Amino acid sequence: MRYLLAALSVFGVLQTTQVLAQNDPVVVELYTSQGCSSCPPADAMLHDLAKRDDVIALALHVDYWDYIGWKDSFGNPAFTQRQHAYARAANATSVYTPQMIINGVDHVVGSRPMQVMDALQAQKEAGSLFDVQLTRSDGGVAIAVAPGAGGDYAVQLVRYTPEATVAIRRGENAGRNISYANIVTSWDVIGRWDGRSPLAFEVPAEGDSPIVVILQRSTNGPIVGSGVLR
Repeated sequence: MRYLLAALSVFGVLQTTQVLAQNDPVVVELYTSQGCSSCPPADAMLHDLAKRDDVIALALHVDYWDYIGWKDSFGNPAFTQRQHAYARAANATSVYTPQMIINGVDHVVGSRPMQVMDALQAQKEAGSLFDVQLTRSDGGVAIAVAPGAGGDYAVQLVRYTPEATVAIRRGENAGRNISYANIVTSWDVIGRWDGRSPLAFEVPAEGDSPIVVILQRSTNGPIVGSGVLR
């Protein structure tokens, strides 16, 4: 889905601000695969991160390990493409699992907890440019963000399943039952925003699964604001 954000119906009174929103959650994207023997420790760590109010933990299952014996039941080629886009932006020559990308900036091996925690703390201290306010409406979500620093921002809507356990029969993790947290089921760019005028609109969001809205420079740059309705 995609919406033009040139003309917005503003609701409420939004105050212009350049102050960093220190309380916004940090977005952690875990690129993982059911067919990766190195991934279960990172999958377990994401369970812990998913319990934190100051973190939006998201598991994006890639499909490039499917050929080695087990097709990831959550794998999505769009998530592989997103990881490759991050790699190109960072001038990296390859992608890997498990990888955590924190606020679109820090690229960390997902099974190294100290590095993950250090990057997470650094992003918390840096804060975010925008405070994203979300309100559930009937069959949708209302999004409101006060104007601030100008730029080219992608407005993205993410849905996820909080938890699921998979019995893996083949491949590197054969015989294991692995529990996964915050499994992303869809990631849609719903519009672009210049940051200079109030952002206020509603989009459809059927069902009761959690709703995440992410503001990001382009779609593979720094994440400048985020909000979640769990």
